[in-house]
Amino acid sequence: MPIEIEKKYRLSEQQRALVIERLAVFGAEAFDAEFEVNTLYSNPTLQLENAILRLRRIGDRAILTFKKRFPSSSPIKRQLEEETEVSDSASTERILVRLGFTPSLVYEKRRQTWKHSDTEIAIDELPFGWFMEIEGEEAAIERVEAELAIDGLQAEEATYPQLTRTHGKLMGEVIEARFEMSDML
Repeated sequence: MPIEIEKKYRLSEQQRALVIERLAVFGAEAFDAEFEVNTLYSNPTLQLENAILRLRRIGDRAILTFKKRFPSSSPIKRQLEEETEVSDSASTERILVRLGFTPSLVYEKRRQTWKHSDTEIAIDELPFGWFMEIEGEEAAIERVEAELAIDGLQAEEATYPQLTRTHGKLMGEVIEARFEMSDML
């Protein structure tokens, strides 16, 4: 059973710049930035189980993901994560709807990713702010957090879907958090 272990932080613009600077000093391996459109689907079973079904589009690629978070009071979250790349996002979306899933939430994200010390570090820009996720084993997450030594770094307990519900706009029956077109240029 694949378990995702991660800790998320809300970042200020200054903290974001500092993280990027320190990752370069550490020699972290940087990957190309990506733009994502994430659509979450719901149905009564997913809601009952506190789980999500997400179709993520990154350029021509699409990834279908099921996640179910395990209850915890720790800022380091553990969740079941099953995902697979799909070759045709439009067909996948039609299949999901025909199976009774309805789009409920859409959020866009710009993501820059690094590999460092057995972890993956992602800095995400969403229409409602900057965030960092450190994914890896719990001890590795804590070690990287200590190495970064960012003053005032605060864990963000809310998920991106929860934040989208708070900061997004209702468009028909779907809550959306999208960048303004001027932000895309």
